[in-house]
Amino acid sequence: MNDKYAALRLKNQLCFPLYAVSNMVTRKYKPFLDKLDLTYTQYIVMMVLWEEKQVNEKFLCEALCLKTNTLTPLLKKLEEKGYVKKDRDKSDERNLVITLTEEGERLRDKALNVPECIARELNLTQEEASALYKTLYKILDEEREREQKL
Repeated sequence: MNDKYAALRLKNQLCFPLYAVSNMVTRKYKPFLDKLDLTYTQYIVMMVLWEEKQVNEKFLCEALCLKTNTLTPLLKKLEEKGYVKKDRDKSDERNLVITLTEEGERLRDKALNVPECIARELNLTQEEASALYKTLYKILDEEREREQKL
């Protein structure tokens, strides 16, 4: 039987399992991040800063696929916790520079086991995790390229 509405069934949508798994994975992070007093979004900001030490706001927005209005309150909270310092670029006052503090650097050691704990929670083989990673980054990278052309 021809069902012209088959494409509208939830089970036939790629968006739904992506959405549901994203929410599930974020929930799995919560108990580990609660011990660090971080939200998931604060955690990903910290991961960028642990790697880069100092970035500007635009870089952070692009790296994390976040809008400025989402990032601004996150940075304020992280600054209140003493993990980051925000300053205006001396050569261009429009440019906000975010710097990892010593306290923020110390938090890195406390977070060291989080990726391993999440990997156990997800119960994927190394091959499955690698294939999923490649597929998701293929989608992200193509979208970023498309946005840069606009």
